[in-house]
Amino acid sequence: MLLFASLVRSTPAPSQAIQYPPARSADVVDDYFGTKVSDPYRWLEDVDSPETSAWVEAENRVTFGFLERIPQRDLIRRRLTQLWNYARYGPPFRKGSRYFFFKNDGLQNQAVLYKQPSLDAEPEVLLDPNTLSSDGTVALTVNEVSEDGRHLAYGTATSGSDWNEFRVRDVATGQDLPDHLKWVKFSGAGWTHDGKGFFYSRYPEPEGGSPLLAVNRNQKLYYHRLGTDQSQDQLIYERPDQPDWGISAGVTHDGRYLILVLWLGTDRRNRVYYQDLQSPTAPRFDGPVVPLLDKFDAAYSFVGNDGPVFYFATDLDAPRQRVVAIDTPDPDPSRWRSVIPQDTDVLESVRLVNNSFVTTYLHDAHSRLRLFALDGRPLRDLALPTLGSVSAITGERDDTEMFYAFTSFLYPTTIFRHDFTAGRTVVFKQPALDFDPSGYETYQVFYTSKDGTRVPMFITHKKGLVPDGSNPTYLYGYGGFNINQTPAFSVGMVVWLEMGGVYAVPNLRGGAEYGEEWHQAGMLDKKQNVFDDFIAAAEHLIRENYTAPAKLAIGGGSNGGLLVGAVMTQRPELFGAALPAVGVMDMLRFHKFTIGWAWVTEYGSADSTSQFPYLYRYSPLHNLRPGTRYPAALITTADHDDRVVPGHSFKFAAALQAAQAGLAPVLIRIETKAGHGAGKPTSKIIEEQADRWAFLVRALGLNPRLPSPAP
Repeated sequence: MLLFASLVRSTPAPSQAIQYPPARSADVVDDYFGTKVSDPYRWLEDVDSPETSAWVEAENRVTFGFLERIPQRDLIRRRLTQLWNYARYGPPFRKGSRYFFFKNDGLQNQAVLYKQPSLDAEPEVLLDPNTLSSDGTVALTVNEVSEDGRHLAYGTATSGSDWNEFRVRDVATGQDLPDHLKWVKFSGAGWTHDGKGFFYSRYPEPEGGSPLLAVNRNQKLYYHRLGTDQSQDQLIYERPDQPDWGISAGVTHDGRYLILVLWLGTDRRNRVYYQDLQSPTAPRFDGPVVPLLDKFDAAYSFVGNDGPVFYFATDLDAPRQRVVAIDTPDPDPSRWRSVIPQDTDVLESVRLVNNSFVTTYLHDAHSRLRLFALDGRPLRDLALPTLGSVSAITGERDDTEMFYAFTSFLYPTTIFRHDFTAGRTVVFKQPALDFDPSGYETYQVFYTSKDGTRVPMFITHKKGLVPDGSNPTYLYGYGGFNINQTPAFSVGMVVWLEMGGVYAVPNLRGGAEYGEEWHQAGMLDKKQNVFDDFIAAAEHLIRENYTAPAKLAIGGGSNGGLLVGAVMTQRPELFGAALPAVGVMDMLRFHKFTIGWAWVTEYGSADSTSQFPYLYRYSPLHNLRPGTRYPAALITTADHDDRVVPGHSFKFAAALQAAQAGLAPVLIRIETKAGHGAGKPTSKIIEEQADRWAFLVRALGLNPRLPSPAP
């Protein structure tokens, strides 16, 4: 069946009010095990071609011309700018004799890294990424301070790319050393404890063509010694027999061991090897790399060690995770010691601070913070301010203090300091912004999905909301890759609430809010469960009179963009507007670009006879039906996203514009000098968010009243 045969129209239907740019259709047909699939807009995959560039420019002219005619757009942008202008801190961390922390004064495009000799001392700028480009599009991606606190290894990415360049800065002088490393991607920097160098991973330099589309394979682990050229870096480990395996590495707190984590795509299951460096102060790299956990049978997260005894958090025989101790000289699983057994809640994170295990658990998708002794004895729970999320914890094995960040929908990210000696927790940095949360409320409801599964959902809105079905509602979801959707503060969401909107976030299957079983129930051939959960959330909001289809908008990014694309094609009548961002829209070809092959463990592959049918069944691009009234759509992407390549959104937009039967607009907003989203400058975030809300004002027929910002 040539599903796309009738989507080759290059001009919009006469009834459409918007004249979309012509999109050439090509006679491209693939044969998947006897099923013929047309791909008329494949030429849009070539992001660097003059034809694609012309189409991008034409689409942006239409989109921005539409948005500029929305009167409330400027008011929304100014209110976002006003609210965003408050100081935001990250939790401090200590290395050597100094503390380090990140701070954004408010409207800085990128957060700045500071240093200070004590918590009471005046901070000094160590690295300001805003000075690295004129428009804030160079972002800091990796920052690792050596154990002695003398050097900072840092990575930068340009225009949101996943490609990093590493440099080294002298902490005392603030000056960069000559060291410069390229072709780094998906890597940290693990310092040896002599401070003379660090481990990192890199891919081979792409050969010819655009690095944007080059497939990333054959990652290798290197050691870089300060003061030497990258060409002299020592190869530590590679697997030419397994080109798809990635390699991450770090050094244990005592400096004795190198821990290697081998990963395959986005599969949670990994392998763990180690190398005995023999001496923290004079490490050697000539010892064998020893396989410790070598089956890809579970997820293993290294927590710390006591000499040759290694602690891991794992979901082996524990879908909600547990902590085990492995004696490396005798690592047989029958000899493992259970330190913290599996609980009814999900163990989300573990780290060693003050010779105790600091853990975060998820209870119905919100955080609990608990301390355990090294032998696993429960010590105490640390009270949290409200239903929310512990988003970051800092502290070292021997520290007497730790810092953590806490956030919720109506609780801006706040930094707390816990003193282990005194057993006391205090607020360390509390933000101050022009927003009074007392007029709003957040609560959690549970609803039933199509197959009877009970699914939680957070709902936030103004107090006194009248459930009359007229409230504009933004339903946001993700549902995949083991990634949890927990409460978090967002200036963009605050403005939506001020506009009278309801904000709803369901915890769809595919995440791990209830452990690995919850994740597996939303992956591969069970991916439709995620879409059913999201559709059921929408139906619940309508049934309970929060909203109505004409007032209901849906949004999500990346895998969440796939979610939005899938449900708007399956149930177009259920929504008034859709905002898919940087979405995976072509489920038959996603694995052919950059790191897309890594998602096969989550989605499956169209190259498989057993997996092609279900991918084809829900692939957003391939399930558009000509003559259908689709909801208003504002598709967002970046012209050089090298994670989810923009061809996904380009092709989906062209096909959706051709298929749309109603007058609801179908627009695509294509950001330039940006990538998948990480490191996006504050200015671009504000502009994009203002355009999203302005689009919903027009699409949902809203008349928002916002506080009038100062000029």
